Amino acid sequence: MIKKTTLVILLAAISGCSMMPDYQRPAAPVAAAWPDSVKVAAATKAMPDWQAYFPDPRLQALIAAALENNRDMRIATARVAEARGQYGIQQANRLPNVSLNASRTASLTPASASPTGNIYRAQRYDVNASLVSFELDFWGRVASLSAAAKASYLATEEAQRAFRLSLISDVANAYLTVLELQERSQLAASTAQGRRENSDLIAKRRDVGVASDLDALQSQGIYQAAVADQANLQRQLAAAENLLTQLTGKMPNSLPEGRSLAQQGISPVMLAGLPSEVLLQRPDVLAAEQRLIASNANIGAARAAFLPSISLTGALGTASRTLNGLFGAGSDAWNFQPALTLPLFDAGRNSANLDVAQARKVIAVADYEKTIQQAFREVADLLAARDSLTEQLAAQSANSQLQQQRQKLIEARYQAGIANHLELLDAERDAYAAKQGEVQVLRAQLTASTQLYKALAGDTADK
Repeated sequence: MIKKTTLVILLAAISGCSMMPDYQRPAAPVAAAWPDSVKVAAATKAMPDWQAYFPDPRLQALIAAALENNRDMRIATARVAEARGQYGIQQANRLPNVSLNASRTASLTPASASPTGNIYRAQRYDVNASLVSFELDFWGRVASLSAAAKASYLATEEAQRAFRLSLISDVANAYLTVLELQERSQLAASTAQGRRENSDLIAKRRDVGVASDLDALQSQGIYQAAVADQANLQRQLAAAENLLTQLTGKMPNSLPEGRSLAQQGISPVMLAGLPSEVLLQRPDVLAAEQRLIASNANIGAARAAFLPSISLTGALGTASRTLNGLFGAGSDAWNFQPALTLPLFDAGRNSANLDVAQARKVIAVADYEKTIQQAFREVADLLAARDSLTEQLAAQSANSQLQQQRQKLIEARYQAGIANHLELLDAERDAYAAKQGEVQVLRAQLTASTQLYKALAGDTADK
């Protein structure tokens, strides 16, 4: 028995061969630097956490609520736990499964069926520790399957981190949209109020013969346009607030005071100089690489299926005809059943499985490279958008100020009888449109900064 046990230990010790190909990370199919059209500053050492990047207290409270209550976030977290359990199951297959069994067997053979012609009674008691079909992983098949399960688990974990990062970005974008629509709606309401007062004034002037019917119709039309614009913005605002509520999962009962759109303080300057290698740390890229590692490990398992497999089944314990004699002298019992299986003919099943595994690795390599390329383009687009939107906002703000000055000037000229009513209406429309455009561009710039934080895999770990 000692010799057999020693043999089992030796076989288990030498079972370390692996048919799994050596993993080599594919070269990133993108340039080492961002396009020349993108302006970058000095690189930073680390990404800031989301609390530092989004300083608005109200936005921070909304993001925290979403991370805790969002239903999709709960699903993503549960999938990580599921993948971790699957890996644990596969990892357990690498170790022997030993169980303790106790049994009693009793039988009665009638005299008519007994070889001796007498009634035969028999009973047996057994207690043993059994080893059930433990495969000696000589070719690394089980180890390859375990490595594939581990990589799949890590891919799921990265996917959960990617969703967490997307959720933070989505909540921030929804909040910025709400602020934009609130400011634009307030602007539309104040504009509509001013136009209504102006329309009433024009109507009175028409009654006394100072203004024409055309002036009255024009003033009434521009007032109704402002009312329609306000109603449209209110509809969009309600939809944006509903989206924000859905993302948070459960809106907090009380929220701290928030900041205006212009006071958000979201700046991507600290992220601008990061090299393109940072893309390799994006959770979606890491998840794609783990899927590639899993497919590489599955090739090893498919290759090992062509080779002989050795499984061990045995038991060690005691046996006796009586319960009292179960642990007495001479009651030792054991059995040992090693089995060798060599595939001879499987109608090409193993070859097909290997072809499938190799094809899936080719797919995984292409998916990994595609993910990196998409990430590079996304960051390059956002960096370019950051630069252009900064310039556009400066120009739009200047235009808004100029249009407001022009409106005041024409109002004075109109009061003096130098400018006509049509010129005044044009000035009011241009000033209103310029201000609305300024708010829209500001929100677009902040959104680009928010998406850039997500694209560069901002630090979302709890501090």
